[in-house]
Amino acid sequence: MINNNITEFMAKDLIVFNPDTDIKQAIKVMVKNKISGAPVVDFQGTLVGVLSEKDCLKPIVDAYYHQRPGGTGIVGDYMSTSVKSLLSSKTLMDAAYEFVNSSFKRFPVVDHTGKLLGQISRSDALRVISDFSPDFKQVPDTWKVREPQF
Repeated sequence: MINNNITEFMAKDLIVFNPDTDIKQAIKVMVKNKISGAPVVDFQGTLVGVLSEKDCLKPIVDAYYHQRPGGTGIVGDYMSTSVKSLLSSKTLMDAAYEFVNSSFKRFPVVDHTGKLLGQISRSDALRVISDFSPDFKQVPDTWKVREPQF
């Protein structure tokens, strides 16, 4: 199961934005749906960025700094464009490795053309891995309990 494709475990019904979405509207959608971020796709469904809570705070801080009304602009002005995604051909173990070696809590899942297919989260991976029990034929010596040395 741990070597199964991530598409079996990912969320597929996602809230997504496009770069032209009004930032105020995007913030309202995120707050209403209690989500901390959402993928941003172009009109062909290709992943072009991610909008996070942190990104949504930028227009408010900018407005305060420049002494003007806050929350103006579009998602494309504030989204993160340097996005780490996983190819749909990756396994759950590949995703677990990426989670261990990054601070990300979720990754967009894309096909080979960059089209968004879904999202895999740490909790998705943990849900499956918690039922996984490896069947080792030989326990490495380093895993055995060692006698105290006096």
